[in-house]
This record gives sequence, structure tokens and C-alpha cells, in this order.
Amino acid sequence: MTRAPDRFDLESFLPYLLNQAAEATSRAFQAVYRDRYGMTRTQWRVLAHLGQFGAMTARDICARSHIEKTKVSRAVAALEGDGMLARAPSPEDGRAEILSLTARGRAAYAELGNLAQAHDRTLRGTVGPEASAKLDEMLRRLIDAP
Repeated sequence: MTRAPDRFDLESFLPYLLNQAAEATSRAFQAVYRDRYGMTRTQWRVLAHLGQFGAMTARDICARSHIEKTKVSRAVAALEGDGMLARAPSPEDGRAEILSLTARGRAAYAELGNLAQAHDRTLRGTVGPEASAKLDEMLRRLIDAP
């Protein structure tokens, strides 16, 4: 007789655990960019991508960040309205725009980047250097998995 599969347990389902960990570890930093700049999580992520990787299209940001196109479009409009980013026509694709940070956006990225590094150090201190390195390795393996 075959044994019935164990009952599904959401709280031990790896995608659920990863999501819960991401939410819990992001919450404290979310207060930083919200309180200092009035940004949403998506706005911060767009700003961070442009600050880290330089000018790119909204489509590039969507591909790198796995954020929906409509959310990125709203974030881009808000950041542009706040004077954080500028748009320019793409020389390769007339329908696309190249997004880049303005001086105000670069200053915000520099400040928030330093605060993000401090937040990262705090989180890594919680689990210790060896576990932190192992966690990085395991997460990168999951990201690269087919």
C-alpha cells in the first residue's frame, strides 16, 4: 500500500519562507526611504537599479528586478516628478526611453546606499559571518536554479 503524501504545510514551503524572510528583513529599511524621501518600495528599487547599474530603460529595470511593468512605470513617473530621474529618447529604439538619475537622484542614492549597507551589516550580524556567507551561497544557487 502506498503512503499518502504528507499534508501541505505552507509555513515550511520554501517559497513562502523566502518571501517571509524578504518581507521581515526589508521592513526596517522601508521606513528609511519612506521617511526620508517619501518613496515606495518600487521607487527605491528603481532608484537603486539606476544608481547601481547606470542609465537603462524601464524594460531593463523590469528584467533585472522582476517588478511588473506598470509598477515600474508608476515609480518612474513619481521619481521624475520628484526630480530624481530624467528621461531621454533611446537612440536604438524610438519607443523606449533611457532613464538616468539626476543630481538629486544620485545624492539620494548615495545617502540611501550608505544606509542600506548599514542595514545589511546589521542583518548579517544577526546570523554571523559564516552563516551569512552560506546564506549568500544558498540564495545565489536558488536564483540560478532552472
